[in-house]
Amino acid sequence: MARINIQFTLFSAFYSPLIATMAGGFLREEGLEPEWSVAPAGVSALAALEDGSADVVQSALSQGFGPLERGETPATTHFAQVNEMDGFFLTAREPDPAFSWRKLEGADVVLFGGGQPLAMFKYACHRAGIDYSRINALHPGGAAAIDGAFRDGQGTYVQQQGPFPQQLEADGVGHVVSQVGPVIGTCGFSSLAAMPTWLETDMAAAFVRAYRETRRYLDEAPAGEIAAVEKPYFPAIDEAVLANCIRTYQQLGCWTPHVEITRAAYEATLDIFAYNGLVTKRHSYESVCTPPPAG
Repeated sequence: MARINIQFTLFSAFYSPLIATMAGGFLREEGLEPEWSVAPAGVSALAALEDGSADVVQSALSQGFGPLERGETPATTHFAQVNEMDGFFLTAREPDPAFSWRKLEGADVVLFGGGQPLAMFKYACHRAGIDYSRINALHPGGAAAIDGAFRDGQGTYVQQQGPFPQQLEADGVGHVVSQVGPVIGTCGFSSLAAMPTWLETDMAAAFVRAYRETRRYLDEAPAGEIAAVEKPYFPAIDEAVLANCIRTYQQLGCWTPHVEITRAAYEATLDIFAYNGLVTKRHSYESVCTPPPAG
């Protein structure tokens, strides 16, 4: 089998469309043996494409905006979508069936300190009609540090991707009160990126065939079945918790059947980054995205 090197920017059940290509054996069915890694903190997974240590990475369309804002042509291209909606949850200390985003004003909220997670959260606050500047934002670090901070008593609310919130609930530490995705709506949240030359290879075509099959599987299979398949990738998460998380993402609709990055999703992402002052012009779809190779 040919080895394919895959790198994640963040590793969570939200990225099951890529995780399940490995866990479900879809890549092996195409003659590909996956090796995977997670980008070091503070390092873009796109760097692994450029230095040749990865063939495919889980990234975000917004990663293409930085070079374009500097007047440069991105070396990499985004060829398929992973999630068409923000996958973060808001978890509170206590159950709150009457939760409204207005309750975040004046509260201590443990958040990611920058990048796309914070940009999306600020835009969600805008869409919810609240003032982000009135939130007491706590930024302890990455996903593990955020989870640890909330478990240690920091914050009244916490922003996390699954399955962290579901594990908090199972452990009696917190209660999910809202999701960020429905407040924002459809957007190009996360994507798969590669070097343009790699997309011309037989390996790329085989990968896309496996990826299309994986997305159909995620839409059709019961959450419990998917959780059982993915459990080895989440040794610290209870299988029932993982199933609950996957079921929630299936219901959210972030794992649409198509693999293509739509222009509508791309434009919505531009809107979000323009609101945050992170882009100065409407960069063209073609400057960031490429259609997936024919399978």
